[in-house]
Amino acid sequence: MDTDPAPGPDDDVRSWPTGRLLSVAARLIEARWVVLLEQLDLTHAGLIALHTLGEDALPQRVLAHRCKVTDQTMSRIIDRLHRSGFVERGADPEDGRRVRVRATAAGRDVYRRAVVAERQDPVVRGALGHDEAFREKLLEIVTQLGR
Repeated sequence: MDTDPAPGPDDDVRSWPTGRLLSVAARLIEARWVVLLEQLDLTHAGLIALHTLGEDALPQRVLAHRCKVTDQTMSRIIDRLHRSGFVERGADPEDGRRVRVRATAAGRDVYRRAVVAERQDPVVRGALGHDEAFREKLLEIVTQLGR
């Protein structure tokens, strides 16, 4: 028995509104990223946290704010990064009630490897290309909607 739905007008992706196209494109690229990052024992959220940390030690709450996630979500991200040996955390010397997070050498290394994987993956690189106008528009959307 054929369980596939009958083709409808939305099967022609050219007829889809831009928002739907953007959403589907993001999900497809994210799925590809999941595969690449799993090979590094990393998640997309962890990659963003490592990118945001760079060489700095930041209070967990500041890191959450900069990554645009809740404190609770950041706590889970940091827990996973910590289990993998990619971050260390400790009391903030300025306020012992706060937790400061810093990338370890392994965390900085896995971040660099993820960046290389992004640049070398033909699907991700090919899908995104080097269209600066498109990138600027995406930055505008993220900035406006992320407020």
